[in-house]
Amino acid sequence: MLALLASQAQLTDPAGDARGDGGYVLPTRPPFTAEMLDLRALSTKGTPQGMQFTVTYGQMGNPWNAPGGFSAGVTDIFVKGALGGQATLGDLGLRTSGGGWQYHLRVSPGGSTLTEVDAQGRERPLAAPTVQVSGTNLIVQTAVPEGRYGYWVTNSVYSPLTRDGVLRPTTTPGASALQAGRADAPVPVDVMAAPGDTQAYTRGTLAPVGETRDLVGIGLLALGVVGLLITVIATVAVWRRLNARVKP
Repeated sequence: MLALLASQAQLTDPAGDARGDGGYVLPTRPPFTAEMLDLRALSTKGTPQGMQFTVTYGQMGNPWNAPGGFSAGVTDIFVKGALGGQATLGDLGLRTSGGGWQYHLRVSPGGSTLTEVDAQGRERPLAAPTVQVSGTNLIVQTAVPEGRYGYWVTNSVYSPLTRDGVLRPTTTPGASALQAGRADAPVPVDVMAAPGDTQAYTRGTLAPVGETRDLVGIGLLALGVVGLLITVIATVAVWRRLNARVKP
């Protein structure tokens, strides 16, 4: 019970910032609103089946009339690894700061997925998550092991007309286009970040939110320190015994 309680977290994101660097122009065919793509909060909870994520948006949009009840955005949640991990956030045009990710959850109207990266950097699929709409929330049950993590969270425009369901920015205007001011603009229109943190759109790097300490690394370091102290104490004790024997 205590472990499950420790894995609970409530992370928030400023409202009204679902326009990338502020200059992204959302598609009008079908009609999107910024509220549909606006990340507001991420709640995490450990369950016997794995981590459950609740993503809150400004508005639950379904402009493509998808049967699942949502079709405005594709939400990517990258889960911080204990040691190492990937530094590139998929093909979203962003990199991590503050460590690397081990699990990648993609919540998409076209089908949600969960993958894991091993120590050699190989990505493998895990059991597909289940997604449920509740008001302005998506409740996502995953196979991510229960624990305290850091997260990189992004939201991109959904389109069933692209290879992976993600609409990428372009500098060419159009009713069905996501327009940005430069050709290499990051794909997400909103990222979960601290208020005033614009590095995702100015430098292409995104800091994790939530529990960002490397708990496993800290534990290993602590064990190393304890082992060193035991060695020093044992060495001093042996030296004292030998010194006592040679005294006249």
